[in-house]
Amino acid sequence: MVENDNLLLGICGSPRNQGTEFAVEYALDYAAKKFGFETEFWTVRGKTIKFCVHCDYCIREKKGCMQVDNLAELYPILEKAKFLLFGTPIFQGNLSGQLKTIMDRCRALVAKNSEVFKNKVGAALAVGGDRNGGQEIAIRSILDFYQQNHIICVSGGAFGANLGASLWTKDLGKKGVEQDEEGLKGIRKVVKRLAEFKK
Repeated sequence: MVENDNLLLGICGSPRNQGTEFAVEYALDYAAKKFGFETEFWTVRGKTIKFCVHCDYCIREKKGCMQVDNLAELYPILEKAKFLLFGTPIFQGNLSGQLKTIMDRCRALVAKNSEVFKNKVGAALAVGGDRNGGQEIAIRSILDFYQQNHIICVSGGAFGANLGASLWTKDLGKKGVEQDEEGLKGIRKVVKRLAEFKK
């Protein structure tokens, strides 16, 4: 699989079409219009995503994952994209189970090719109903995944998006994100930093 140096893949880890989906799509739209990224959006919504069961098929066979589900369509996009943006809603103070399962299941890609993620560039955003509902914890979990897999982690920098983009819905879903100008500013900062790694 040849990597596309201009492709930004946005993954929405929410099973609903609400704030997180809006935030990821906002980021992709901004990236395309402002910095000329090619973008692709992938959502867990409506998808069948099975847990990693640590069967070690991917280690033994080096042919990918033995699970048959919708991640088969995501794997080649993950391989192709140079830039990654993972977005998650906050579930119980951390990232969604769906996004965590995607990260767990990426083991199959790494088992097949240990450098599949090396030097890709990744950023994160998290959307919570409370101002301090776990957004930074969720973002750190995403950044830990990036670091473990040799993905270059970026943020929006100090003063507003230290680790990534943190959004607050005030329990208003999509409407709340649309009204969270500080959170949207954080997204723009993160995307600007991603763009600095474009060739």
